[in-house]
Amino acid sequence: MKKNLLILFLCCCFTTRANAQTGSVYTPVAAGVEYQYIGSYDVTRMNKIISQELENFLAGTTNSYNDFKGKLDTPKYPVKLYRVHYHSVIPEFDNRPAIASGLIAIPDNGRDSMPVISYQHGTVFGKFQCPSNPDSSMETRLMIARFAAQGYIVIGADYFGLGTSDLPNAYLIRNSSEQACLDMLFASRDVLSALKIKPGQLFLHGWSQGGWTTMTFLRKLESLNIPVAAAATASAPAEVCWTMDRWMNNYQPIDAVYLPACLSNFVFAVEYYCQIPGLAYSAIRPQFYQTAKDFYDWKTDWTTFRKATGDTVRNFFRPEFLATGNMAASSFWQIMETSQAYRWRCHTALNMYYGERDEVVPVYIAKLPEGFHKLASRGSTRAVCAGSNADHRGTFVYSIINVKPWFDGFLQK
Repeated sequence: MKKNLLILFLCCCFTTRANAQTGSVYTPVAAGVEYQYIGSYDVTRMNKIISQELENFLAGTTNSYNDFKGKLDTPKYPVKLYRVHYHSVIPEFDNRPAIASGLIAIPDNGRDSMPVISYQHGTVFGKFQCPSNPDSSMETRLMIARFAAQGYIVIGADYFGLGTSDLPNAYLIRNSSEQACLDMLFASRDVLSALKIKPGQLFLHGWSQGGWTTMTFLRKLESLNIPVAAAATASAPAEVCWTMDRWMNNYQPIDAVYLPACLSNFVFAVEYYCQIPGLAYSAIRPQFYQTAKDFYDWKTDWTTFRKATGDTVRNFFRPEFLATGNMAASSFWQIMETSQAYRWRCHTALNMYYGERDEVVPVYIAKLPEGFHKLASRGSTRAVCAGSNADHRGTFVYSIINVKPWFDGFLQK
């Protein structure tokens, strides 16, 4: 009875709406699932993505465009883009109903069956810088140009709080992140069925926050016996607790200037989703609190946040809050401890790419899963170095270049 009421509620939330750019409407395909054609990328557009736009993406990084020029295959197929709305639930709130959004990118090659990559996106500081708005998400465009243009269907959840979701940002909240990705996978199957396309083998990839999400999503899929042909990550902070502890209590000159914003959003997300009233105010210095709250609520941008709060974590948080990391015994630290995303017997082939100049994820953290999986289960997890000069963005680009032929090797003929 409760399930029927949930489906009725979510179906009532969906109404026919036209896309201003394409004139298309949302098409219901299953209980609580609808999709909308939002446009397409032709081969010319995708050639621009892997050249001019990639060069702009790498500006200011330790890797130059010349390091990767010519290493991304020429796109073969145009790609059709669809925004998906789907029903989900919030595990932290006793499975309260929610509506989330995501993207399906389908190669326009006339085939009725293709492999699927679920891509988990990295940290963003804009509500619509996510897969369902690919023109605002360079990493999504690169995945489309690299994989969809070569014959893979690419899907991606926006996560709760991004895209058209009206929830607060569920930044690095484990159960909600898993749920958003799992229900997006199910919704994509409904949409593909309506389009008369059979999904083939499932692959996973994710960068940064999305690398962590890929790991915890993979664990969820294995627990449900949903097969994954192979998975990959780039710059994955699989050990959230000690990654953030390093940011907070052991500043290094290499640290990215946006780490205070990442931690700020995480603290607010924990306060809301893990129901710890007053956590953010007890953690953030009073003079920065309102700016941080506005930033989390999408009322101000990162440039404004940075100008008001500075570049270093130790100056952003209260000293007494930083000190709680010494023994990591408070509720906040216990939640971070349960956010780890690598301590299980992983049976899926997994490549985890890391860079030796990554300004976000320390090399030690990046290599932890490989050692643990070998210890626990003789697993096939590999830590793959993207190079001594590879920073955060460079590691991502290196990963999509190198993971494509690796994934190809798992395709069933």
